[in-house]
Amino acid sequence: MAIIGGGPGGYVAAIRAAQLGACVALVEEAEVGGVCLNRGCIPTKVLLASAELLSQIKRAADFGIQVTGASLDLDRVRARKRQVVLQLVNGVKLLLKSNGVTLVQGRGRLAGPRQVTVGNDVIEADRIIIATGSSPARLPVPGDDGPHIMYSDQALELDEVPQRLLVIGGGAIGVEMASIYNALGSQVSLVEMMPTLIPNEDQELGRLLARRLEAQGIKVLTGTTVSHMESAAERCRVTLDKGQALDVECVLVAVGRRPNSQDLGLESLGIRLNRGCIVVGNGQQTDVSGIYAIGDVTGGMLLAHLASAQGIVAAEAALGETPSVNLAVVPRCLFTHPEMAAVGMTEEQARAGGHSIIVGRFPLVASGRALTLGQTEGLVKVIADARTEQVLGLHILGPGASELVAEGALAIAMEATLEEMVTTIHAHPTLSEAVAEASLAARGLALHLPRRRSSP
Repeated sequence: MAIIGGGPGGYVAAIRAAQLGACVALVEEAEVGGVCLNRGCIPTKVLLASAELLSQIKRAADFGIQVTGASLDLDRVRARKRQVVLQLVNGVKLLLKSNGVTLVQGRGRLAGPRQVTVGNDVIEADRIIIATGSSPARLPVPGDDGPHIMYSDQALELDEVPQRLLVIGGGAIGVEMASIYNALGSQVSLVEMMPTLIPNEDQELGRLLARRLEAQGIKVLTGTTVSHMESAAERCRVTLDKGQALDVECVLVAVGRRPNSQDLGLESLGIRLNRGCIVVGNGQQTDVSGIYAIGDVTGGMLLAHLASAQGIVAAEAALGETPSVNLAVVPRCLFTHPEMAAVGMTEEQARAGGHSIIVGRFPLVASGRALTLGQTEGLVKVIADARTEQVLGLHILGPGASELVAEGALAIAMEATLEEMVTTIHAHPTLSEAVAEASLAARGLALHLPRRRSSP
């Protein structure tokens, strides 16, 4: 088997295929781990950890602790980021080696239905998996190539924290970066063309998140687009569609990503594309037998953990195994402050799917654990079918959301009901109690919310 791309989808596919007895060559142009490990998920979370710690130190007096002289050392932050990334990259290389996977350095290209070329070398393979990922999409406005404009892949390489930063795009990457740089000391403005932030997620939580970010000092401009950017020596002037102009030191463009499907030899083999994304069917197979595709290059939700799951499915399908991973239930996490996470359907999606629904909400201001943490801004929301009480969605805004959402993923995958959620004991005092309370609230039985009186 040959796999083109060593990101979270490609290297996991390689390991799973090797476990099943395949002789595997993994072709990677840069470093294993892909964008996620080297320039995305992991280094972003390193920076986030420093930003959150700095924010906590600034609030130390609220917890009875006096701290003076705390400041940001960006060189040390970057050094720690490099160390964490290097450790994880070396860990992936060790995993590949221990499983007998051959790592081939270079750019892979399809030369036939059973051939991959890397430079002048040819790899013969019975099965091929394409896992080439994605790249930042460009912003199609005048001035987008100025010296003060950067895209998400460069967002972690700044020599200093800009005094004023404009983030264009209110999706996951844009909102995370706005949150991080605000915590590090930038004056951040965030522009999103849709009416709410994170427009593909629950709109109620999107509005709550916008209010929290504004309370932290971020200027949130929804329903707004950029019409022009003009760079000068020390700044960039950005003109918005409503005539407003912003002067900033740096502009971060985060308006989505495009699949890396160019120059792979796909068209000559008859592999079908849809807006640049490789079209796949059952088992992640393309229109060409024996060739599979996974991760960002196939479109859909651009998530590292989904790419890894698709890698397992593709490897198993390619080798004649029944895929063992459920690709229908995919948690989504947003590492802002507070965090936001979701799995399953939103209210709008559930209704569009023909469900009559019941919704339970539990505000974290009523959570004892959230109160002890000093982080009560948030909400847990459970969506269930009104007739069967089967859980359809879990949406969380608050501390630990990215960890709590796993309970919802398991519940949806197992087709659990509200009764099964509420009869499972949740430890006290924990944030997870809010999931049980929201499930109770959906049945009108919340224990830690004031009871609503019926109208006479």
